[in-house]
Amino acid sequence: MTNSYYLLFLLVVSISFIVWFTAYKKVNAFFALLIAALAVGLSSGLAPDKILSTLKTGFGHTMEKIGLLILLGTTLGVILEKTGATISMANAILRKVKEKNAPLAIGITGFIVGLPIFCDSGFIILSGLNHSLVKKTRVSMPTMAAVLATSLYAVHCLVPPHPGITAAVGTSGGNLGLVMIWGIVLALPAAIVGYIWSVTKGAKVEHTYTAPQETTAVGTTLPPAGLSFLPVLLPIALIAVKSIVLLFITTQELSANIALQIVSFIGDPVMALVVGILVSLTLIRGEHKHEWSHWLTAGVEKAGMILAIIAAGGMFGEMLQATGMGKHLGDLLGGLSLGIFFPFLITAILKTAQGSSTVAVITAASLVTPLLGSLGINSPTGLTLAILSMSAGSMVISHANDAYFWVISRFSNLETAATLKAYSLATLLMGVTVQLIIWVLFSAFA
Repeated sequence: MTNSYYLLFLLVVSISFIVWFTAYKKVNAFFALLIAALAVGLSSGLAPDKILSTLKTGFGHTMEKIGLLILLGTTLGVILEKTGATISMANAILRKVKEKNAPLAIGITGFIVGLPIFCDSGFIILSGLNHSLVKKTRVSMPTMAAVLATSLYAVHCLVPPHPGITAAVGTSGGNLGLVMIWGIVLALPAAIVGYIWSVTKGAKVEHTYTAPQETTAVGTTLPPAGLSFLPVLLPIALIAVKSIVLLFITTQELSANIALQIVSFIGDPVMALVVGILVSLTLIRGEHKHEWSHWLTAGVEKAGMILAIIAAGGMFGEMLQATGMGKHLGDLLGGLSLGIFFPFLITAILKTAQGSSTVAVITAASLVTPLLGSLGINSPTGLTLAILSMSAGSMVISHANDAYFWVISRFSNLETAATLKAYSLATLLMGVTVQLIIWVLFSAFA
């Protein structure tokens, strides 16, 4: 048990070091995360070769999962900025809502976009639009970034076909349709809590925001709003179609049908972004038609630092996982009779310790499912709520060891401390709120 408390101490110290080193010493987050990962590995007694292999694995796994998404998403954002499409989209949104309602507009957009696609993909795709709205409305970036991030995060954690909760349904033997319906219902209050926190506290967060340099050429006519939205909405639609189709077909049906294979291929987030880039090239007008190759290069160069920092976050998370921190801290709660709160707390510990919401809820499902009977969770409704309780726990808390945290920070040009205050604290409130609603539902119906 002493070991568990020691690992908890290491977690707190390492996170505090990252915040101090990046926010106050102004050291690049890549090196802060690398040093923290090394320190955790050495302090926990891992062998030197294990530490090195863990660092490489964490870096590689992160690149494998979101490296191409970031490269392609950044490139798409550069093209949309340089053609003036983001300004055109911002103007169109603000014609529909008053400027003071810009956070609400981006929150609704994020919630809808987040239903079919990963939160990091959605944030990357919409980040250029977010910057344009900040310039246009003068609403603070911590507010806008946190509203977009939390709306995407709510559905990512709670609604199938996102991988974590979908895998938990499979492990626990739940009903995917019921979990999806209840997940959407619970994602709404989660997003509302995230919105309220973001607009209330975001404006008070001290930050140094540097807006991306205006890249639209002077005198260039802005592209039509409908055409400007197309490179953003088309990838989202392709990903959504694939997600829906795969819910209703088997692997055998997919392999035997060429049309379904094509849908699956172009609906992959990577290929969907490629399609978005190709469509965005149609926005290029007049004298800029010969500059598209330079814009592609600019997108790759811009993605470089972002990739490095996000991959370092992956190394830090992998190192925490290698120490067995989540399991040891979970053991601290193992002997307590917590009922429907047990799945939530186990997943929250795993999430906080190793960073990935998907890994946390998948791991928790394998740990918690055999214990459901002893927790008094026996009915189909109880099982559905237990799965959603784990998903609520997977929200708590998104911080420096979560790749999504660094996507938000880097793509919003926000310091680590500002992102923690505006976004991370919101995820804590979101998870707790959803769990309290689940507790009330469990008491009434299960």
